Amino acid sequence: DVTEIEEKEAQAKQEEQILKEQELSNLLHEKRYLKALGLAISLDRPHTVLTVVKAILREPEGRRHLEENIVRLRRDQKEAVLAFLVTWNTNSRNCHEAQAVMETLLRHEAPDTLLQFSGIKSAVESLLPYT
Repeated sequence: DVTEIEEKEAQAKQEEQILKEQELSNLLHEKRYLKALGLAISLDRPHTVLTVVKAILREPEGRRHLEENIVRLRRDQKEAVLAFLVTWNTNSRNCHEAQAVMETLLRHEAPDTLLQFSGIKSAVESLLPYT
């Protein structure tokens, strides 16, 4: 019977998730946005990533800080953010943040690099009607 082992594994995953969420909350409170972005992306939380982006943009010189943080993300993280911003862009409440992130990606990534992102074709097709 593996029920007990599965329950322990599920409980361990849940505890780990709670710890990561607490860490994310602490990072936001401490304004350590790069780590907060990375953690939210690794947790696959588009809304949390959006919350971090909004927090950055509320700062004085928020656009510059956003740019600094987005540029420092790894390629796989940028791909995830691109996928997230496609959804954000469809909602008028979040479209400004989506456009700010997209602008940063377009400014700092070479076209050839952007073309190599996974899902770039569908992302562009989805972004065009709303942009």
